[in-house]
Amino acid sequence: MRLLAFLGGHGPKVLFVGVFIGLVLPDLAALARPLVGPAVATLLVLTLLRVEWSQMAVYLRRPGLLALLVVWLMLVSPVATWGVMALLPGPQPLEVALVLMAAAPPILGVTAIAILLGLDGALALVMALAATLLTPITVPLLSLWLLGLELEVSIAGFMARLALVVLGAFVLALVLRRLAGVGWFRARAASLDGLVVLVMLVFAIAIMEGVTATIFTRPDVVALWIFAAFVANPLLQAAAVLAFWWLGPRRALTVGLMSGNCNMGLLLAALPPQADYDVVLFFALAQLPMYMLPFVLTPLYQRLLLKVEEKTL
Repeated sequence: MRLLAFLGGHGPKVLFVGVFIGLVLPDLAALARPLVGPAVATLLVLTLLRVEWSQMAVYLRRPGLLALLVVWLMLVSPVATWGVMALLPGPQPLEVALVLMAAAPPILGVTAIAILLGLDGALALVMALAATLLTPITVPLLSLWLLGLELEVSIAGFMARLALVVLGAFVLALVLRRLAGVGWFRARAASLDGLVVLVMLVFAIAIMEGVTATIFTRPDVVALWIFAAFVANPLLQAAAVLAFWWLGPRRALTVGLMSGNCNMGLLLAALPPQADYDVVLFFALAQLPMYMLPFVLTPLYQRLLLKVEEKTL
């Protein structure tokens, strides 16, 4: 329990270091690859145990605000990214990867990062779930419209799989909360955060399968992809923070965090078999800023949250 509490208390720092494990130990990454799906589901359950459901209900009672946030995530961000990439010279696979990244919903695990950073975990979870459920509809349409890329995905099948994961996580979390009591989990918040960090480490290791070999064979492409990922992630965050600053710094920073940290793992299943490997490679390398920037930006988050009073809705 003390170890979990330590990990939870130093989550951003641990994730910063841990993201390199899959690169340093490629055999471990290959071994952990089958755990990607279970890790995503486990993160959702742990997040549901960690957040206050009453706070989520507050946002569900504001459908207009929720719709505005989802439109930003699923429409404005990818269209704006496409517009910027149309003006900049660069490899076509990179343009495809960046637009798909911006079109993807927030990764569910970033809700846990929001909690670790002191942001609004309830808002993050509601946004992530709503955007995830819309992904099978929005991403194929945007991919065809902006990129001319036809994703081989069954909308009904994709939504059914997503619904199974989300509803299954809600049912399990509800059962656990009823059996142990909400107070039991609230008293062990630090340990839950530690479990979240461990599960996120498993995901980070698994997603790096094959990346180490590519670093040695194509270092120029890997360097450019990493540079692009470290530029795109904070720019998407900054744009969202500025657009929604009127909600107050805590909520604006939460929306920004969700905008920059996108669930590209969901898109891997939707990409056609002939998809360019460079696009898949970017999806893996884009995990680096997702795991490293929270630690780097922690002082900025703390300064903004302390300096400016949060506006009420």
